[in-house]
Amino acid sequence: MPSQMLLKEMQVDALKVRVYQNRKAMGTAAGVDIAGKIKELLMVKPNIRMIFAAAPSQSEVLQYLKEDPTIDWSRITAFHMDEYIGLPVDAQQRFSQFLCDHLFDHVHPGTVQLIDSSSSSELESIRYSALLQEAPIDIVCLGIGENGHIAFNDPPVADFEDTLLVKTVELEAACRQQQVNDGCFPSVEAVPTHAITLTIPALLAGAHLFCVVPGKTKHQAVTKTLQDTISTACPSTILRNHVDCTLYVDCDAYGQ
Repeated sequence: MPSQMLLKEMQVDALKVRVYQNRKAMGTAAGVDIAGKIKELLMVKPNIRMIFAAAPSQSEVLQYLKEDPTIDWSRITAFHMDEYIGLPVDAQQRFSQFLCDHLFDHVHPGTVQLIDSSSSSELESIRYSALLQEAPIDIVCLGIGENGHIAFNDPPVADFEDTLLVKTVELEAACRQQQVNDGCFPSVEAVPTHAITLTIPALLAGAHLFCVVPGKTKHQAVTKTLQDTISTACPSTILRNHVDCTLYVDCDAYGQ
């Protein structure tokens, strides 16, 4: 049971932190909590709206959600956080494709709103912003990048007071290297240089945030998230200000 593998529980500012023995226990525990929140909200709301991160770090969580037969996905509107600019429409590295392959095509949410980066990124940012503003976001399932980014809000472009909900950004070198480290691209040169991303205010507008961060490559980012001054130098530090955010990490990410 995941609860038996919970090694440490604490709170840093408003952020709840749970450290698990291994990646599987971490992902299962987060999946249990997310599924529980979905069902809790659907008991009092006709439908809910969720934002999903697309990354290998989220695989265990997505697998759990995919296998839970008690979630009524027909009452869920699903969004994702970011999308590369410049990849072919059928590229497997596209985040929309990742989420379709790992979740959406299996559970069939009532509505799936995907970012279309194949044409004008400015117009698509406006279109997607309008969709996000149609009603409040209930749940955000996110991760943290090796450079502390949330979505594609790398330190150079992160803005805690951003007036936009969706924008075009240039990806930092460390961010592009992470995509190679994750096995998504063969080289840094193959990683797109720009993307469309939800901004930090768009993510923090979610009522309930579940942040899942496994692996040794994330140890420095997790340490900074918990210990550094809250600033855009490490964008994920802002999670410590959210009223309901839980950070799930394994021992490799936490450093014990």
